[in-house]
Amino acid sequence: MPRNAIDIPEKIEHLSILNEKGELDTSLEPDIPEECLLKLYRTIILGRKFDERMLNLQRQGRIGTFAPISGQEAAQLGAVALLRPSDWLVPAFRETAAEVWRGRSLESVIIYFNGYDEGAEIPQNLNNLPISVPVGSQIPHAVGLGWAAKYRQTDDVAMSFFGDGATSEGDFHEGLNFAAVFQAPVIFVCQNNHWAISIPIAKQTRSKTLAQKALAYGMPGIQVDGNDVLAVYAAAKEAVDRARAGQGPTLIECVTYRMTVHTTADDPKRYRSEEEVDMWRKRDPIVRYQRYLLDKGLLSENKIADVESEVLEEIQAAIDRAEEQMKALGDPGDMFEHAFARMPAYLKEQKEAFADEMAEMTRENDSG
Repeated sequence: MPRNAIDIPEKIEHLSILNEKGELDTSLEPDIPEECLLKLYRTIILGRKFDERMLNLQRQGRIGTFAPISGQEAAQLGAVALLRPSDWLVPAFRETAAEVWRGRSLESVIIYFNGYDEGAEIPQNLNNLPISVPVGSQIPHAVGLGWAAKYRQTDDVAMSFFGDGATSEGDFHEGLNFAAVFQAPVIFVCQNNHWAISIPIAKQTRSKTLAQKALAYGMPGIQVDGNDVLAVYAAAKEAVDRARAGQGPTLIECVTYRMTVHTTADDPKRYRSEEEVDMWRKRDPIVRYQRYLLDKGLLSENKIADVESEVLEEIQAAIDRAEEQMKALGDPGDMFEHAFARMPAYLKEQKEAFADEMAEMTRENDSG
């Protein structure tokens, strides 16, 4: 029998506006207000410095396991900058900068990573969902929020963040398929940092890009340089405008890199080379964006120093507030009390070991 070709999209575009040297393609430069450009810069610096401080706090035993964002600041901030307060942010567990942009306090992050549920509480005026640790499970939640916005006949959107590893999960398929079928106003932002913990992207998919997976669902997909905040902003603006106009979802693949550990329980030297890290360090999103703002006359060396000083003071003040607030909170060991009606033996052992560890940490802090 004859075989007839089916006409489907065959190409996925890659968008880059500001290269790793900070050189600008002026024909593609998005129209971003100066106030927003400077807020983006300050929040990128705040995200990086807070990341560094949180790693230090973890090594000092002052917080628990933490997932750093260093290297991925532009991939999340360029997108979240397009959201209105009435829109929904649906994060995974590596979107600290995006959450802070949306109004989350630094002290709540510190409290959360100390094991207190109170750190996950979202103020009533913020349309943010809490951190989602199970990989990909937040994607259908974003779809539900987007579908609800459409049902209520608003032009609000939902934006879901996830990593490359999440594209191997069933939640990814279910979420994108449902969103496309019902034309839900959802922007799916995949931060492709090349590693699903220790599994490289080449062992996760045979697809040349992750963006092309959108084609199977009948939605637009685009790949962008995730270390280029301008490119992320431009792609996200197209996607958000399309969603608000009732034209359904979009998948944005932000090609970026996790500069440090997956979490503080991880040793990346066991599965990736220093040469690879050095190559991506040269593509740091901060360096190129800083050069761009200097060239536009929006930054100076003095202003750079002032911003760093301001964010370091803000971070220290947040640490002080968090540690003071935690004095009034309950025992973190209470988490063991709410898993089973009758605590099994293995959980009792964990509870006792945790209590011993906390006691040792207290003794060390008191003595030092």
